[in-house]
Amino acid sequence: MSQENLIKLECTECHRVNYFSKKNKKLKGRLELKKFCEWCESHKSHKETK
Repeated sequence: MSQENLIKLECTECHRVNYFSKKNKKLKGRLELKKFCEWCESHKSHKETK
C-alpha cells in the first residue's frame, strides 16, 4: 500500500490501533467504521487517527 493513502483506525473504547486502511483523499472529515476489536472482544466503532 502507498504510504500517502494509508490511515490508522483506532478503537473508540480502548484507544488501540487495530487496523490500517486506504482513504479517498477527496473525502473531508475523519473516517469512522464499525470493526472487531481484539482487546474489547466485540464490534466497536473505529475512528481515523493522524
